[in-house]
Amino acid sequence: MAEYDTVRRTGTNAYMAEIDEGLRTHMNKVYGLMSIAMLLTGIVAYIVGTDLASARAGQDTMLLSTGLLQTMFTSPVRYIIMFAPLAVVFAFGAGINRMSENTARLVFYAFAGLMGLSISWIFAVFTSMSIATTFFVTAIAFAGLSLWGYTTKKDISGWGSFLIMGVIGLFVAMLVNIWLQSAAIQFAVSGIGVLIFAGLTAYDTQKIKTTYIEMATAGQTEWLGKAAIMGALNLYLDFINMFMFLLQLLGNRN
Repeated sequence: MAEYDTVRRTGTNAYMAEIDEGLRTHMNKVYGLMSIAMLLTGIVAYIVGTDLASARAGQDTMLLSTGLLQTMFTSPVRYIIMFAPLAVVFAFGAGINRMSENTARLVFYAFAGLMGLSISWIFAVFTSMSIATTFFVTAIAFAGLSLWGYTTKKDISGWGSFLIMGVIGLFVAMLVNIWLQSAAIQFAVSGIGVLIFAGLTAYDTQKIKTTYIEMATAGQTEWLGKAAIMGALNLYLDFINMFMFLLQLLGNRN
């Protein structure tokens, strides 16, 4: 935020207006990319999850065969589906600088589809009403937190290391609980997870804003397209994780 304050104090009115207009365009692009990714995730999750629920109920499926669904969700393949999005995120973050903007965008959308496959099981476990309600609650919370992160004058960049450490701790606890199957640990992880990703939503929004200002004022506009994709990815992950943790707390099971 310090860079933005400096620009406002020292720049001309025309230059500040140009920065402001560019920032609004950049943020609209970030949210647009995120929205498309969320739509792809929802479509894949709904189709696969509905077929999974039908197969478990002994009913006809829409797209996938019962045998394929059993292989995907009852064999060791389910662990590949579970952890594949995490592997793609790390690979994408490491390789985005070597990609063109169009390639990076396609990889992001492919990742969103893979994430939809990974979380599709929720449609076979939770009621449709509780999924819709939780999504609505998450959307409201996300919008408020992101707006606060964008508009606040407070520098929250110091939250980053603390929140990342929290994410690592959550990941370790979730891995351990795969074998322990403790309801108490699951409840604690879900509650803490909601708080951590709520904080990350505000933090990542402010980071996207300051990254744009730094690049724009330094004349590094060629990187802004990829910066928008990475910003959309970060906010997408914040939303998805906050939704999943809230669903564990609020969702009604079939």
